[in-house]
Amino acid sequence: MSRRSLVVCLALAGVSPRPADGQVQVRVGDSTRATYSELHEALKAGTPQADSVIAIQRSRSPARLWRLMRAALAGTGDWNSALIGLTRLAELRSRVYADSARELQRKLEAAPFPPFPGNPGLKAEDLLPSLQAILLERRRAVQGDSVVLADILRRIPSKDYDHGDAWVLGRLKAGAADSVAARFRSADTEEFRVRYLTLLSYFTDAKLIPLLARVYSAPDSFRVPKRYAIRASDGLLWIGTEESLHALLGARAEARRRGVYADSSLARGGYDFLANDSSAVISRTGKWLTDWVKKLGA
Repeated sequence: MSRRSLVVCLALAGVSPRPADGQVQVRVGDSTRATYSELHEALKAGTPQADSVIAIQRSRSPARLWRLMRAALAGTGDWNSALIGLTRLAELRSRVYADSARELQRKLEAAPFPPFPGNPGLKAEDLLPSLQAILLERRRAVQGDSVVLADILRRIPSKDYDHGDAWVLGRLKAGAADSVAARFRSADTEEFRVRYLTLLSYFTDAKLIPLLARVYSAPDSFRVPKRYAIRASDGLLWIGTEESLHALLGARAEARRRGVYADSSLARGGYDFLANDSSAVISRTGKWLTDWVKKLGA
């Protein structure tokens, strides 16, 4: 993944912090939710860049999506488009391309370095999470959400999961959001509280809005280090509805009133924690929170 979770996952989940690693969260063209992109700076609907993203996200051709990835690996295509294409390919749950993903996964696990001579800057771990997502989405189609949920939850305590697992987890029904929220609340170490909070930020379930807002405005009450409460902000942004963004505005105002993030050690680049979080909204969504609340409310 390429969002702020990478910083958390680097320390706590063993995932590389390079931008555009593995599965990605990108949304544009949904009138009920805010635009969101971790690959583009201030992606805006109606621009050629956004139109290109929408075309990939609406594609019904697994073969075309797979070719986007192959071109990027050969050094003749765009890697960001390939990542979006693989995300869409996972959603299509193709049996044939799940088999192709499994075969490529096996090859990469035994591949020499660099595994992609045409694009030597890429590493196997840049691609493996997306392949994992393709396999898990196909497994959902065959075995159901409950089986996939049980598998992912079983692997979290041993830290045997990646961004592909997290992305699929955030899409699961079968009580997945409740299960992860319960584990967040009951986690007995700081590391796993942050891990489960990070996983919660992949869900778009509106029932998580009150919890994420409380974590953001009062991280100490959940025994979450303040610097990692940014995950709650990410989660509310990814939900992206008027309700979730209004809740983030309220949580931010409450945190400022109480001086929750006033510690200078949380500042970065000459700006305090809340100012940096506010600017990140522009980067991720292309608008200020207040603008999104007005737009979605209308």
